[in-house]
Amino acid sequence: MDVLQVARAVSRAAAGTIFAMLAFILAMGGLSHAESTKPTLPVVDHAIAMHGEPALPRGFTHLPYADPNAPKGGRIIFGQQGTFDSLNPLVVLGVAPDAVPRYVQQSLLLRSADEPFTAYGLLASRVELNEARTKLAFEIDARATFSDGRPVTAQDVLFTFEMLKTKGKPFHRSSLARVTKAEAPSPRRVEFELGDGSNRELPLVIGAMPIFAQHATNAETFGETSFKAALGSGPYVVSEVAPGATLTLKRRKDFWAEDHPLTRGLFNADEIRYDFYRDANALFEAFKAGLYDVRVEPDPTRWMTGYDVPAVRDGRILRETLHFDAPKGMTGLVFNTRRPFFADVRVREALGILFDFEWVNRNLFHGVYRRAGSFFSNSELSALGVPAGAREKALLAAFPGAVRPDILAGTWTPSATDGSGRDREQARRALDLLNQAGFGMVDGVLRSMKGGDPLAFEITVTNRPQERLALNYAQSLGRLGIAVSVRLIDDVQYWRRLSAFDFDMIQWTWPASASPGNEQIGRWGSANAGRKGALNYAGVASPAVDATLQALLAAREREDFVAAARTLDRLLLSGFYVVPLYYLPDTWLAHGRDIVLPARKPTYFLSNEVLARLPAAPAPAN
Repeated sequence: MDVLQVARAVSRAAAGTIFAMLAFILAMGGLSHAESTKPTLPVVDHAIAMHGEPALPRGFTHLPYADPNAPKGGRIIFGQQGTFDSLNPLVVLGVAPDAVPRYVQQSLLLRSADEPFTAYGLLASRVELNEARTKLAFEIDARATFSDGRPVTAQDVLFTFEMLKTKGKPFHRSSLARVTKAEAPSPRRVEFELGDGSNRELPLVIGAMPIFAQHATNAETFGETSFKAALGSGPYVVSEVAPGATLTLKRRKDFWAEDHPLTRGLFNADEIRYDFYRDANALFEAFKAGLYDVRVEPDPTRWMTGYDVPAVRDGRILRETLHFDAPKGMTGLVFNTRRPFFADVRVREALGILFDFEWVNRNLFHGVYRRAGSFFSNSELSALGVPAGAREKALLAAFPGAVRPDILAGTWTPSATDGSGRDREQARRALDLLNQAGFGMVDGVLRSMKGGDPLAFEITVTNRPQERLALNYAQSLGRLGIAVSVRLIDDVQYWRRLSAFDFDMIQWTWPASASPGNEQIGRWGSANAGRKGALNYAGVASPAVDATLQALLAAREREDFVAAARTLDRLLLSGFYVVPLYYLPDTWLAHGRDIVLPARKPTYFLSNEVLARLPAAPAPAN
């Protein structure tokens, strides 16, 4: 898609947004005079909730899932597949781990893993947000200092805001561009004006910015790759970097927030190390050998058969199955709709029909997966099997035909096969759609009836499990004369190609939180369809989607939010932008026996910060 097409799409999206929002307001009964003239006095509090009220009162002593008595000390090692050429993951250039923003820097607010989307004051000792969400202010905690001893100030916050707005990744650029004014009336106070307040998540996005120290950051080179770690106010500093191989962090002895309610019971290890491995097999073998401590297992075959090793049998490695209430998101094979052969939705639907989930799940994955049929699987935000209600129909009123009738009625489901690997009925359905889209079989090859070009494309993969699945799918498509090649490339090439949208099809997972918001614009917004480095890999450019994204961010009540999320789900399903694959209902975790998890697990997700290591047993006396 060229720049002119994107501009036109954005223009259409803007018009569609206006009509959809008007329809939504009218369907909800409009705004009363009392509501429209309600005074917007600032609300002073210790937290911001996306919907409803914060669960924890001012003065809470620690997060419910954090153990204040967790053992301190020792070293925890994490293993990651791939490599890195930078320590700043907040800019477009480079491949960087999340270690610096997670452990070295801090944000004004910190999100609780126990609530759908509530963030509590960390660097900010006080938050002011008016009811209309048009004005936001933070008071910086007077105790907050960077690791060099200098105080965190409002100017540091403004500096971070400007850097991310102008040189950050597309998510921050597009979100922070909605701020109409930012100023620091005093050294410890920073204020933001948020336009019309329609993006109700924007205060939380601002609160989540990892704060950079202005005096230690070069504004001119901020957007470039660098192995120089940012100076932060967090509990750790980077102590050693082996480019592409290892990153080590050590806990500060002068950490200002050691007894802060949000950090008590967290950040327990004295040292944290990231070790990087080139491929998935090497990563797993290293774990079995005890070279790193914690592993979330994504591969059912490994989980079912790969852990029958001495370290598991004698208890040196423990395995746990954890359940979290967050939506399971979508894993799928993504069509790059910028490619001409994927521009027709009938082609995309037909190729989706030819994925034999039943055979793949039984023969490759021990039957443990569930079929994905929603971008918010296993949650109330999913539209699968649920007919659209009045709120959803109001959102779609300006976009007739944007959602297929069966998806609107909640009767559509992903194609199901007989599990034989050669379901002829599904093949006939797919071939009918391909014929309607102008393709026909010529000497065993599926070709365009206009130009004669064969329907052929490449699936780009980055690890062996993806390759195995892609080869199986390519074989299924080959039976209908569709030529599919599979290319396995390393992580560096992979991320560069994704950043430039240089692929036909990839396997991708969109995780889903209990409160989807601004990240959805990065994934599906028209403005990100042609912006390099953005996450709109499918190239979605739909006015209806853009309008629904704005409604999602503007929703004040939970019912309106759920309606907007389901509408977005229906629109994406109707576009057949992915071949839905599968999801795991639970999380599989393996870890060394001396790694301690809190007894009370978080509700929505588990983060590394809660982990601790038991002290080493004393050496036996001679």
